[in-house]
Amino acid sequence: MLHPGNWTVSGRSWYNNCMPYVYSPDTASYILQILVSAFLAILFLQSGIDKVVDRKGNLAYLGEHFARTPLAGTVGPMLFVVTILEVSAGALSAVGCALLLLTHDSMVAFLGAVVAGINFLALFFGQRVAKDYAGAAALVPYFLLVLAAIYILAQH
Repeated sequence: MLHPGNWTVSGRSWYNNCMPYVYSPDTASYILQILVSAFLAILFLQSGIDKVVDRKGNLAYLGEHFARTPLAGTVGPMLFVVTILEVSAGALSAVGCALLLLTHDSMVAFLGAVVAGINFLALFFGQRVAKDYAGAAALVPYFLLVLAAIYILAQH
């Protein structure tokens, strides 16, 4: 800093005066928002697009998975709903991530996380009905991530 009688500027004070303070709770929150929305975009776009591209394979797998359950006759509609939820969650998260980068607005990413949560509940329900308890348990960390994402992306 400049002081009377001292006309030099230290490199550190110049940096502190010119650069935004990135080591702050606000910046950490912003980075978390970007990372979690990007993660959900990748997760759900890949999964949703796979269900669109390989619908026949997914239908065969799920038909076998739910063959001895009360949901056996609903595999086609269930796959359709889960595909819509996954593509929607992925698209909202991707657009939300871009909007976070461009405008710092988290509303669209927040909606993507909410749709992701609904999707995980549907998947969890299906796994439990199919008595695939290991598959249901594998969804829990993802669901917890989505709950954290909803909180992180909410306007505070």
